[in-house]
Amino acid sequence: MTKVLAIDDDRTVLRMLARWFEGTETELITAANAQEGLEVVRTERPDVLLLDIMLPELSGLEAYETVRKLDPKLPVIYITGHGSSEMAIESMKLGAYDYLQKPLDKEKVLDLVGRAVEMRRLMSVPVAVSQDAAVVPSNGDAMLGQSEAMQRVFKAIGRVAQQDVTVLIQGDSGTGKELVARAIYQHSSRADGPFLAVNCAAIPETLLESEFFGHEKGSFTGADSRRIGKFEQCSGGTIFLDEIGDMPPLLQSKMLRLLQEQKIERVGGNQTITTDVRIVAATNRDLDALVREDKFREDLLYRLKGFLICLPPLRQRDGDLHLLINHFLTVYNARMGKSVTQIEPEAMRVLENYDWPGNVRELESVLKQALINSTGTVITKDCLPEVRCSQQMGEESCTTLEDSSAQDGLGDHMPRHDLSSFIEHRLTSGGGNLHAEATAMMERYLLTRVLRETGGNQSVAAKILGITRGSLRNKIRSLRLSIDHVITVDNDDPDPVSAV
Repeated sequence: MTKVLAIDDDRTVLRMLARWFEGTETELITAANAQEGLEVVRTERPDVLLLDIMLPELSGLEAYETVRKLDPKLPVIYITGHGSSEMAIESMKLGAYDYLQKPLDKEKVLDLVGRAVEMRRLMSVPVAVSQDAAVVPSNGDAMLGQSEAMQRVFKAIGRVAQQDVTVLIQGDSGTGKELVARAIYQHSSRADGPFLAVNCAAIPETLLESEFFGHEKGSFTGADSRRIGKFEQCSGGTIFLDEIGDMPPLLQSKMLRLLQEQKIERVGGNQTITTDVRIVAATNRDLDALVREDKFREDLLYRLKGFLICLPPLRQRDGDLHLLINHFLTVYNARMGKSVTQIEPEAMRVLENYDWPGNVRELESVLKQALINSTGTVITKDCLPEVRCSQQMGEESCTTLEDSSAQDGLGDHMPRHDLSSFIEHRLTSGGGNLHAEATAMMERYLLTRVLRETGGNQSVAAKILGITRGSLRNKIRSLRLSIDHVITVDNDDPDPVSAV
C-alpha cells in the first residue's frame, strides 16, 4: 500500500486529507510538526511527503534539507498558504516535486500525489538486467533476454550508463523503452538525483513548452502564478522524453538550444536559466523518415543520437519467448493465487507461431488472461485469449487465437464479454487493478467506436472526444488500434509487469 506523510500544524487540514484518502489504496500518516514528521520519514519510509511551509520551531524549508539527507528520492509536495508561494517555488529549484496552495482542492491533491507516487516508483523500483529470471528482485522489474539481440542491448546500457551523454532509444511499442531508460538512470552517476518521465504525445501541444520550461505569472491565460518547468525541476537528474517524435516543431528548436547549451527561458520570461539535466529520449517512429519529410529537425536528431540503443522486436529475439513466458507465469501465479506449472504443447505452438506485433507487453497480457481463464495447473489452447495473427503469416502456419476485437469490446456493441460481465468475472477471479482494466476496456471501445464513425479521421475523432490529436495518437498507439477499413486492436493489459 502507498504511504503518504502529511506534516501540517493545522489539524483541520490533516483531518480533511484523512477523509480524502479514506477508502483509497493510500495510507495517510500525519504529523503536527517537523520533528515528529522527520521521525516518521526515518521509520516509515513514506512514498510521498506533503509538507507545510509555515511550521512552528522548524520550518518546512528547513525540514526539507534533512528530508533530502534521509531520503533523497522522496517526492516532496509543499502546502503553501497566502504569501508563501514564492518560497515554495524557490524550493522546487532545490528539488521539491511541486506545491499546492491553500485552500486545498481534493482533485488536485489526489492527482498530484498519484503522479508523485509514479515518479517515486520509476526512481526506486530496481530494474534487473539479466538472462536469468531467478535474479529478479521480488519488488523489481526485469529486462530478461538470452538472445544475442538482447545481449547487445545489455552491453549498450552498461557502456553508456556512466557516460553523461544523451541517449536515444528506438524500438517498437511494447519492447521496453522505459525500462531501458530507468536502467540507464539507476546505473548512472545521477542515480541519487531526480528521474522524471514525460510523454511528449500525451500533453497538449499548447502546454508542452510550459511543462518543459515553466512559465511566468501572467504569461498566458490561466497562468496565475509562476511555474517551474520539468528541466529546471530535474536539474542534477535525468529526464526521460518518451514519444520524442511527436514533439512539435517550435519546441524542437528550443530543445536543440537546451541540448547545446543547457540553457532555457520560462514562457513569458527573459531570464536565462542554466540547467544540468541528462536527457534520455525514446520513440517508436522512424525519425530519419520524419527528417526527410521535414517533420523533425535533422540537427536535433544528431544531438539526440549521442548514443543510440535499438530494441529488437520480440519476434527477432531467438530463445527469449520461453524465458519470458516462465517469468510471467511465476509472477502472475503469485499475484493471482494460481498454480499453473505448464502450457500444453498445442497452446505453446500457438504462442510460438504468433509474431507478437505488441511485443513483450502483448505477451504479458495474453499470459495474464490465460491464467485468469485456467482452472487447473495447465494452460490449454482454450485458455488463450483472442489475438490477431500477423498478415505476414499464412493461415496454414498460424493458429489463430481469434479476432481480438471480439473480447475487447470493439464491435458496434459491447460483445459477449461486456463491461458488466467482465467486472463480475474479475471480482470472482481475484487480483488487483480492476479500475485500470475496466477503464482500459471502456476506452478501447469508445475510441474504436468514434474512429469507425469518422472513417478513421483522427482530427474529427479528436474533436468529438474533446482531446487533442496528439493525445488521440498516443492512445491509438498505446492501445494498438489499427486504422484501416476496419478499426482493430491488439490485445493489451492495463496492469503490466515491467519486463522485456
